[in-house]
Amino acid sequence: MTILSSLWSESADGRLGILMSALSGIAAALAVALAMTVYFRLSDRTWRDVARHGLAVLAAIVLFAFAAYDMRHAALAYLGLNPSRPAVEFEIRMPRETLTAVSDAQIELHTDRNQTLALVDSVRELGDGRALLRGAVVLNHRTADRVLAVNLPGKGTFEFRLRLPAEPHRSEDFSPWHLADRVASPVAGAVAPQDAYTIRYRVF
Repeated sequence: MTILSSLWSESADGRLGILMSALSGIAAALAVALAMTVYFRLSDRTWRDVARHGLAVLAAIVLFAFAAYDMRHAALAYLGLNPSRPAVEFEIRMPRETLTAVSDAQIELHTDRNQTLALVDSVRELGDGRALLRGAVVLNHRTADRVLAVNLPGKGTFEFRLRLPAEPHRSEDFSPWHLADRVASPVAGAVAPQDAYTIRYRVF
């Protein structure tokens, strides 16, 4: 799946979410209008009728408020303004010689639903022959199938499976270090051993 098709898929999901929220809002508004109409057209009302109809109107108003909130949440998510969306901060240790390829690196989060580009925050040497790359990527969908793919031109593609549940909880602590789950060599040139690339991450 290309980045363009991924963005189109996310856009379609967002439009569908807004449409469903709008329909639920319309249904809630009709429920409120119907309840109010029935209530005010009843001429002979006992206290039991007033209490029963009052509860019905209250339930309809609560439904309408929930639908309005849900529609606002869907609209913010569609515009990318949802602050509650979790993200993964990651650190990747790699051989120092790969620093020459980091500037051209492309890091993507692959799931069974989409692909998302990650942002690289910083790269620094560790002093033991290794370098540390830090970055972050947003989790747009509920899924446990997440793979962070690091493509270093001339060095290889390194895939790290993120061992997270479909709805991960935020954490202050990083996970243990994990080895690369898969290493794909470039067409030409050598690639460092698999255990030379490790990752740890946390959800924030």
